[in-house]
Amino acid sequence: MYRQSLQGTFVGRMTPMVKILIIINCTVFILQLISEKIIGFDLTLIFGLVPVSITKRLFLWQFFTYLFFHGGIMHLVFNMLVLWMLGGEIEESVFWSKGFLKYYFICGVGAALLNVLFSLHSEVPIIGASGAIYGILVAYAVFFGNRQLVLFPFPVLVRAKYFILVIVAIELISSIFYTTDGIAHVAHLGGMVAGYIYIMYRIQGPRQMWKKFIPRLPTKKPKFRIIEGGQN
Repeated sequence: MYRQSLQGTFVGRMTPMVKILIIINCTVFILQLISEKIIGFDLTLIFGLVPVSITKRLFLWQFFTYLFFHGGIMHLVFNMLVLWMLGGEIEESVFWSKGFLKYYFICGVGAALLNVLFSLHSEVPIIGASGAIYGILVAYAVFFGNRQLVLFPFPVLVRAKYFILVIVAIELISSIFYTTDGIAHVAHLGGMVAGYIYIMYRIQGPRQMWKKFIPRLPTKKPKFRIIEGGQN
């Protein structure tokens, strides 16, 4: 359905929706800094993903708004860099603009749901576009898995699908053994899982996809054998 090439990926594409998302994220980050440093109010308490606020106060908008807040300049730069480098080609070649935005939010909301399920009573805000960004990584591995990526700052080329598998393994291990490092590893996994399920749903359709998860029920053997054409 989508041809994969062995060419290396060095420069991203500033497609329309990628551009809009980067502008919104950077603008919100500036407003976040102004609110915290000048006004003295932490916007993430209202717009970040606070599990207890969702479960007890039904602040459902947080499933979407938390994606546009970040914990620091490096957090923002990393997410926007991956969005620019990989997201543009996915938008241009796979989903197009509206479809890409839909996929972005599906991964982000999926990441939020899984994080809330694993920390129902937490009062710590979760912020950042990482859940959606990890979903973009999965999409890139599915559609452009043979592309070679540069492991910056090391001059090493590695195929995208292997690189993403390593990231999945790291996040899985981290979600089990490094639960207090201040990073929402469960949310990262949630974004990946949501993205993969959505892609498989679109490619295979619901019937073929669910066949992989629902075991086939064994059919009962007839108690009597019918022989046709018998003689009296």
